[in-house]
Amino acid sequence: MPDLSQVIPRTALPHDVLRAALGALEAGRRVVLASVVARHGSAPSTPGQKLCLFEDLTAIGTIGGGAIERAALGIMARALDELASTPKLETFRLGPSLGMCCGGSVEVLIEPMLPAMHVLVIGAGHVGAFAAPLLASLGFRVTLCDARVAAVDPARVLPAAPLAGVPLLDDGARQGPLPGALAEQVRLVLAEHDDPEVLTGLPRELGEAAALVMTHDHALDQEALAWALARGFGYVGGVGSRAKAARTRARLDAKGVPEGDVARVRMPVGLDIGARTPAEIGVALAAELVAWRAGRQRARWSPGGPTPAGEEQAR
Repeated sequence: MPDLSQVIPRTALPHDVLRAALGALEAGRRVVLASVVARHGSAPSTPGQKLCLFEDLTAIGTIGGGAIERAALGIMARALDELASTPKLETFRLGPSLGMCCGGSVEVLIEPMLPAMHVLVIGAGHVGAFAAPLLASLGFRVTLCDARVAAVDPARVLPAAPLAGVPLLDDGARQGPLPGALAEQVRLVLAEHDDPEVLTGLPRELGEAAALVMTHDHALDQEALAWALARGFGYVGGVGSRAKAARTRARLDAKGVPEGDVARVRMPVGLDIGARTPAEIGVALAAELVAWRAGRQRARWSPGGPTPAGEEQAR
């Protein structure tokens, strides 16, 4: 348990606390938010007050100060370390257990919040064009990069996947324009994978971000995989056959890539669902990423690896 004795939250109004929490989430950092939802009897807290604790154990806001706040901060600090932690309602009774004599009680909602996971898709071929908007519709923040002008045409990429929450008309067409939120979550970049602009918008710490490699060229795939490993992406996957995967690992090893990093490459990428078409392969790799997001780096699939379709669909 970290030492919270020196944590003194910076005073701020509830809306400023929410802004600070959102800013941290956008930067890829976890936060825990505490909100006063009810007060019974005599107590220093007011419903609506908010307190936010950040990963570096700094805090902003207040839920009443004193012993209540110290107790809440202890619960919030533990929640920062619990990846699967869920919101919970805590009741603080202002009696001897807190060294208080007010006699009332306060109900506080403790909400651990994880940032949206970022996915860098390297290669906007058939699979990439489908996978990027599909991943965005599942709540991922997606950057899709390709050095080919035609490949990153928004008109080609954004309509490629089924969009959650967008109803179909009787003739099967989508009703209305593409949701703005989805378009905002798929960032198209005309660049090679290692160009500086590709990392713009990605969190500085890439340990909880994913890189998916599916370019139009085998040599470029190898370069991109080595680059993603060196950059420290927490999840690195590549589209390809088992034979290509074996050659890729051998070549990475020959280039001096550390053995532990080579072993981290998920290739062939995607759950084994018998996928053959670009859309099916996109679904398979999206399913694997959903599983990885749910357990972060504690993989929930077999250590032998998935067996999706061949790499030619990625071109």
